[in-house]
Amino acid sequence: MSKIRIAVSGYGNLGRGVFAALRQNPDMEPVALFTRRDPASIPSPAEGVPVVSVSEMDQWTDKVDVLILCGGSATDLPKQGPEAAGFFNTVDSFDTHARIPAYFESVDSAAKAAGHLSLISVGWDPGLFSLMRVYGQGVLPEGESYTFWGRGVSQGHSDAIRRVPGVLAGIQYTVPRPEALKAVRAGENPELTTREKHTRECYVVAEEGADRAAIAKAITEMPNYFDEYDTTVNFISMEELKRDHAAMPHGGFVLRSGKSANGTPQLVEYSLKLGSNPEFTSSVLVAYARALFRMKEAGRTGAMTVLDVPPILLLPEDPAEVRAHLL
Repeated sequence: MSKIRIAVSGYGNLGRGVFAALRQNPDMEPVALFTRRDPASIPSPAEGVPVVSVSEMDQWTDKVDVLILCGGSATDLPKQGPEAAGFFNTVDSFDTHARIPAYFESVDSAAKAAGHLSLISVGWDPGLFSLMRVYGQGVLPEGESYTFWGRGVSQGHSDAIRRVPGVLAGIQYTVPRPEALKAVRAGENPELTTREKHTRECYVVAEEGADRAAIAKAITEMPNYFDEYDTTVNFISMEELKRDHAAMPHGGFVLRSGKSANGTPQLVEYSLKLGSNPEFTSSVLVAYARALFRMKEAGRTGAMTVLDVPPILLLPEDPAEVRAHLL
């Protein structure tokens, strides 16, 4: 049986993770890496895989079954997603929750016009956590859903602090408040504000001579990132940053606390503890690329999310084997 041909656009942490994940999936094969950088500056990510300029993507339309987009959600994917959907079937990890409806519409329009299928916002949140929220609310319609992230590195928030004038390097951790998590697990169904659910910890390497007070103020008052949280800014050396904060762990919890029909308390909890956020997200992208390929073969076009994908399509095994061993 022929393998699913996978191309990747972008070669940061996520792109490198996708090529690593493909080694664990023998029914797939990487066929190209597309980049905005000079292709000659990037070594081949896998044996026999060419590095190609994104300007030449249109020459690969008949050589790729699924393109996995590994750009950022802030500025890359809003432009790349609809454009790529015009050439390929695509999977991406767009994760700006508030903008998902608008992004979905733009990708859906482009994919339908080209006869392609695009799966957006794939990862663990949005993604696997989204499924858990749906399952919890569907099973326990009378109740409350809660999502806690961390303790772990937020890539978007870390990028935001690095853009503050005077910051040389930095990283940010999202931390659930133990008392909030404890109250939810106790079935108290508390009403929690953003500030009451999480805190944020920043570790910053300042440029020599920079105004540290001004940097801390700019970070803690940054709208849409830190202004709604209790945020601490810790200034450290570059050596400390490399020694103590090189890993990218993350994780979190989704809980549904409610009552079944006779008023009986019920609690559903799903958790992740990740040693590497980008590696795990890459693994989710690859699994859903398989599902996308199968759904396209069945004739689907347009955009979809993980909520539209039958879970059995994530696995390479025959459905009868899955039913026999996993059901």
